[in-house]
Amino acid sequence: MDSATPYLTGQASASASASGQVIGLVLGIAHTVGWILTYWWLVALAAGALWATGEAVVRHLARKASAERMALELLPSRHFDPGLEEIFRRGVQLARASTSMPWWAPRRSKAVQIRLRADGSSPLRYRIEGPAGGERLLSITPFGPDVTVNRARPLVDKPRDHMVRAEFILRGKPTAPLREVPLNPDPLQPLIDAVSDLRAELGDLAEIRLDIQRAPKWALRARRLQLMSDARRAERREAQRAARWVRQDATGIEDSLTGQLRQLATGKPGASGRRLVMPPVLRRVEPQEALGKLAEDDHLVRVQLLVLCASNTEGRAEARLAQLQAALDVFGGGSRWAMRGWRVGPWRLGADRWPSRRGFERRWTLGHCQPPRANWVRLEELTGLLKPPTTHCRLPLLAGDLPTFTHGDPELLLQGIYRSPDGRRRLIATYAEETLFEVGVGKAGGGKTERALAQAIGWAHAGGGLMFLDPHRDSWPRALPFLAHDRLMPRIALIDLNASGPAPQLSCWNPIGMHQGQVAHEVVEATADAYASALGWDDATAPRALTIFTAALTVLVAVNEAACQAGRPEDQATVFHLRSLLTDPDFRTAALTTVEGRLDEVTRSWWRTVFPTLPVDAFAVVLNPITRLAANPVTRAFLGQSAGIYNIRAAMDSRMIVWVCPGGNGPTDRLITALLARDLLRAVRSRRDTPEARRVPFRPYFDELITLTGAAPETIAAMFEDFRKYKVHVHGMTQLLARLPIPVRLSLVQNASTLASTAGSQSAIAPITAEWGERPTPDVVAALDRFEHYMSLTVQGRRVGPVQITGPHLDDVFADYARPGQAAALERAARATAGAAPLETLTARAENQLTRVSAFLTQSSATQPAVHLQKKRKYQ
Repeated sequence: MDSATPYLTGQASASASASGQVIGLVLGIAHTVGWILTYWWLVALAAGALWATGEAVVRHLARKASAERMALELLPSRHFDPGLEEIFRRGVQLARASTSMPWWAPRRSKAVQIRLRADGSSPLRYRIEGPAGGERLLSITPFGPDVTVNRARPLVDKPRDHMVRAEFILRGKPTAPLREVPLNPDPLQPLIDAVSDLRAELGDLAEIRLDIQRAPKWALRARRLQLMSDARRAERREAQRAARWVRQDATGIEDSLTGQLRQLATGKPGASGRRLVMPPVLRRVEPQEALGKLAEDDHLVRVQLLVLCASNTEGRAEARLAQLQAALDVFGGGSRWAMRGWRVGPWRLGADRWPSRRGFERRWTLGHCQPPRANWVRLEELTGLLKPPTTHCRLPLLAGDLPTFTHGDPELLLQGIYRSPDGRRRLIATYAEETLFEVGVGKAGGGKTERALAQAIGWAHAGGGLMFLDPHRDSWPRALPFLAHDRLMPRIALIDLNASGPAPQLSCWNPIGMHQGQVAHEVVEATADAYASALGWDDATAPRALTIFTAALTVLVAVNEAACQAGRPEDQATVFHLRSLLTDPDFRTAALTTVEGRLDEVTRSWWRTVFPTLPVDAFAVVLNPITRLAANPVTRAFLGQSAGIYNIRAAMDSRMIVWVCPGGNGPTDRLITALLARDLLRAVRSRRDTPEARRVPFRPYFDELITLTGAAPETIAAMFEDFRKYKVHVHGMTQLLARLPIPVRLSLVQNASTLASTAGSQSAIAPITAEWGERPTPDVVAALDRFEHYMSLTVQGRRVGPVQITGPHLDDVFADYARPGQAAALERAARATAGAAPLETLTARAENQLTRVSAFLTQSSATQPAVHLQKKRKYQ
């Protein structure tokens, strides 16, 4: 017994010691809890200090990491049309680039930001901002050459008087995706429409920032555990609700009259007759169903969506935010974007109020991403935001896209009236120096000529020179009241070949005259080419006629050169002296003797050896057009003067306003038109003798191109190809593009800075819409109202449009310029400037011109020695 006592005693002591330790532990815990309850404020203070220290360190590191961010601006081309795979690959790039940060960078700084910004400089600027380490990854996009990526500078905004902020969170079922928005029309269209009425002059600004962040695995697992737990609780509640309804249904059946009758019939008491009710079996929660879009790890990101709107006008920022909120509703499906915060009466407690505003400003300024817990999305849901605007997006025209026309500004050229989405109308223009060629197409009366007249009148009042060639003369009476200003009258000349009225007056022109300092061979070439073009001559169909005509012109131009150098320009020959040169031996001998030293050896040899062998009937094809011209008193008077007033080269250099009305489209009129067109081409090319910086801009307007090109197709085509080099910019109008000769049509479309179309038949409009890529389609353009145009324009080197423009009406746009009381005075002044004289006077002078020329040749040939022809002498 005694030997066991120490063992038992030790066991009892150990037991007592263990009990004491447990009691001591319990007492210690109770004491600690009591102390904490007593001094809870110290614990809270320590925890707060620890959290504040940690937050300060994290913010410092995040601010340091954000200082090394970069920015890229993406500029899509007009035909940018990406596929879903290309957009998805871009999203993968963005998600990968968000982690291109140092190891010490806090999670909030590891994000890539998409900035959609509208401030008046463009409809919607698309920028990517993110870690500097991701620049190489993001600079090369899956979109290829359709998107230009430029390194962007930081944006600095001026302070606005009114500013509103908002943060958006995903509402609805947390595992449901956003709506799958198709790519056509562009998913960005609602956002662009929301900022389409933005007015930069009022300080309007709207910007959306979408931050994309790859979340850590632990955050995703925690979110999944929460969703699974919520799903299981919901399933248990549903099972309990179903069991309760089953029991209630069973009880109701047993207590019903039918149940009581059944018990009486069977003779069983009610209590013993109750059926056994089996509760519903708890359904297993499937992870795929419960987690939805969060079930898979691949391409799952967290996003932060911030919006800021500002303006200097009260109420516009709030209205803009409401428009953007409505635009984001387009993406709503099982989940949707909703503004974060609470609404209390007329106030909203959110990012624009304390205490959330400070955090919003920090994230906005530094680019930090701290998304709400619900903002989990897959890259497929962000398809519409991962790319710039595509070709399927309808972009509004801002003041930066097309400048606003200002009366009297020589740098602007009026184009029409643009109606913005908010209903405002403004006169738009293009820059004159880059509006090289214009083409207007459409049916008669659609507004082509009215628009051209408005443009020409605006250019004239700004000090510019122009030529308006109108075969039908309708444009001159229309423009007359708006040009009847004292400061313009000395610059306006009217060349009118219609000869209407009881006492018609005409100007005059000698196409082969040399009194204006022309180059002889250029005058010969221009006149010969004009005749060949109007008459259809070429080396294959009429080689002999071309040779005879050119040789005869060479002699007559040399005669005129001699007359001018002798100080007798009034004795120059005209095109009507071709008959005398070819058929009158005395006249021909005197002429050849006079210009003996001015002709080259080839020409002299042709006249000496080839001409005598030609039969008389060889001259008919050359003389017949001259005979038709001489038979018409108007053309006889216009072309039959020795020293004509018309000088288009001088008009260009002195900024003249020249109105030319040929008078019709018959064979004779076409020949006159061809001469005028070819002379214009010669005059413009002669500007090569003037340095480019000193060439004065000049604008010829060709109404009814079908009529003009019927006379000189190759000449008109050459104008659209060459005139740009000499600062001469052609504006052409026609009803049917298909009726123009192929060379003219190809040159027009190829070089047009502005391509416009009014209403017309679909077949006539189709060639124009084909140049626009069938947007708009021919049926849309064909349905335009009068004075409405679709046009594409060139501004700062890029094409704008096609966009619908209302053609300017003179009575509206230039109402303040109308001077109908001075129209008659302008008519007189314009004819006087053009040297117009009565038709009878000019006709008589033309009939006497042969006598004067013959007298000059007789005197000149008498002084020439009777020697063989020599080389052409040079004259200063």
